[in-house]
Amino acid sequence: GRTKDLIKRKKLKLNNISRVVLDEADEMLTMGFKEDLEDILATTPQEKQTLLFSATMSKNIISITKKYMSDPLEVSAGKANLGAENVEHIYYMVQAKDRYEVLKRIADINPTIYGIVFCRTRRETKEVANKLMHDGYNADAIHGELSQGQRDEVMGKFRKRQLQILVATDVAARGLDVNDLTHIINYNLPDDSEIYTHRSGRTGRAGKSGVSIAIIHTREIRRLNEIERISGISFSKALVPNGIDICQTRLYTLIDKIKKVEVDVKQIGPFLPEIYEKLSSLDREELIQHFVSTEFNRYLSYYKNARDINISGKHGDSRSGKRGKRAKGQSATGPFTNFYINVGYISKLNPGRLIGLINESLGSSNAEIGQIDIKKTFSFFEIEKAKEAQLMKGIQGKEFEGRPIALEISQEKPERKAHSKDRSFNRKRGKRKGSDGRRKRRRRK
Repeated sequence: GRTKDLIKRKKLKLNNISRVVLDEADEMLTMGFKEDLEDILATTPQEKQTLLFSATMSKNIISITKKYMSDPLEVSAGKANLGAENVEHIYYMVQAKDRYEVLKRIADINPTIYGIVFCRTRRETKEVANKLMHDGYNADAIHGELSQGQRDEVMGKFRKRQLQILVATDVAARGLDVNDLTHIINYNLPDDSEIYTHRSGRTGRAGKSGVSIAIIHTREIRRLNEIERISGISFSKALVPNGIDICQTRLYTLIDKIKKVEVDVKQIGPFLPEIYEKLSSLDREELIQHFVSTEFNRYLSYYKNARDINISGKHGDSRSGKRGKRAKGQSATGPFTNFYINVGYISKLNPGRLIGLINESLGSSNAEIGQIDIKKTFSFFEIEKAKEAQLMKGIQGKEFEGRPIALEISQEKPERKAHSKDRSFNRKRGKRKGSDGRRKRRRRK
């Protein structure tokens, strides 16, 4: 956007450049910058060298190469859009409200975790990171609101492993290159399957193994199947670790740490006589019990009555697109409300940006979102009825690409095929109800 503005004001002139480098091209296109990118490239000379780097090869990337590159040479470091072979892909199925609890249990059962947690929005990224830090984890976040200095400071700590967990959005993580990551955690699945490949490819590098985890609910199985089909990977379902498993793992990790610790007798020697005296009333077994309990009681206390947060649902259940035996218009937690919003793909709206707008307006990502139908100048979507009033209130006064947002409850439902750029509107004309309670008629576009 800044580059386009400078070109428009004739402060930046690109008519004499001889080389164009498009780095992280797939990320730029995924985040909705295709039109901006094309506008910028259109101002460059016809004769130039163009170098394009991309972790995945989507249709948009191929269209860019055909339009702006002449007889390009493709150099590939691997098969297109395929996940790394030494990365294990697993998923946990839980209610949306239990995502953070799953994240904590993943961290607790993997004491040496060194990974990135991917979230949808800046707000969610900050919320998750703040919760982790408040709960005593070595974590921090990078997102678009950080200054370059703040970002460099966080990344410096992460590269030095002073932080074990980095929470990030896809945009903020662009260009981030860190070795030896053990885990990639998808707090939310991305809308684009190729983004998942990009995320998971950050672990399992240089011959090392890694784990990519997706935390999902039942309505996301179909998206999991789509990722498998496009990326050529296979997910396996795992049960969220229970309290006993976590406590056992942490206890044995503590014992191993005690055995391996380097003892500097010269440094602690002067204090040992008094220490021996203070502990003389304890026998060997009691001493071990007291020492272990000092370090371990917080896990025992927290997980003493830990509930089972796994929910049922078999991988592959939704390959036929069936919703099961729920009544029509019902979600796992209740009925859906259909909404009309006055922006469409002409305003660069896509499902990912719409979901981000909804999450931002709600202040969380716990809402179940159903069908999404993006039209040219307006869109329809479904959201669980329990969030209806909160969304109407939270979205008031917001803008999208400079356009004031109008959100109304609609009797028109999103089309089931829900193409992101369906230019037609073939369904029967319906009525919608505005927030003022009045009935409004809408003309067919």
